[in-house]
Amino acid sequence: MKFSPSTLFPLLLAAGTTAAPSQNSARQTKPPTVYLAGDSTMARTNSPHNGWGEYLSKYLTISVVNKAISGRSARSFTNEGRFAEIERLVVPNDIVIISFGHNDGSSPNSANDNGRSACPGTGNEVCKSGKTGETVYTYNHYLQTAGRALIAKGAKVVFSSQTPKNLWQNGQWSGNYEPPRFVPYAAQAARNVGNGASFVDHYQAVTKTYQRLGSQKVNTFYPVDYTHTSPEGADVIAQAFAQAVSRDFNGTTAVKPYLRNPVPNVFN
Repeated sequence: MKFSPSTLFPLLLAAGTTAAPSQNSARQTKPPTVYLAGDSTMARTNSPHNGWGEYLSKYLTISVVNKAISGRSARSFTNEGRFAEIERLVVPNDIVIISFGHNDGSSPNSANDNGRSACPGTGNEVCKSGKTGETVYTYNHYLQTAGRALIAKGAKVVFSSQTPKNLWQNGQWSGNYEPPRFVPYAAQAARNVGNGASFVDHYQAVTKTYQRLGSQKVNTFYPVDYTHTSPEGADVIAQAFAQAVSRDFNGTTAVKPYLRNPVPNVFN
């Protein structure tokens, strides 16, 4: 069969158009990015310590962007526009891991309010800053507001409980005590947000890891104080997170399909 130029050109044009991938299909095949929101225990910090978020990418097959900042709480991270920044960055199917608790305690009612303390409670309670007069909300309010906004952009949100401090201080095991109140608060935030949100009890995973490792090893993870870990300690904490995700420690999270094999095994 012979084709005239007038019939051949439309056929070639149609074939070329069909072969070119659409922008939408390219977006659909792009692997998700993990964004991290948290405090110094997760953030990139200066030697001799570092946050666990800097090591998480070793145990995932997708990119990790660490937006955690030292000294922040759920309240100050919100007020500084840092959740809003992540909200602008995420695209559908991205994953945001949120972990706060170390800087969220105390009371905002004091004249010395540090700008980080949340209003006591887990619901709609409000306080007023004794320093600035700012209306202060609960820890759960800040987490749930951020979680819902991120999910509305198509992201998946993982609420990760805060990591423990050194549970082998002075050679004595303290891991049998009740965890800080922000651990169950984070679990409640995930339940309240519902679809698109999940919870990982990172506190429990690290506690099990520290008990297995023992006093001598764990104390080497804390060269400066009882809160901030060395790079080696931060790496172990990242491994505990990956293992908790792999075991569906608190239900399946959006992170699980992107765990790198072999998955770490740091706790029993």
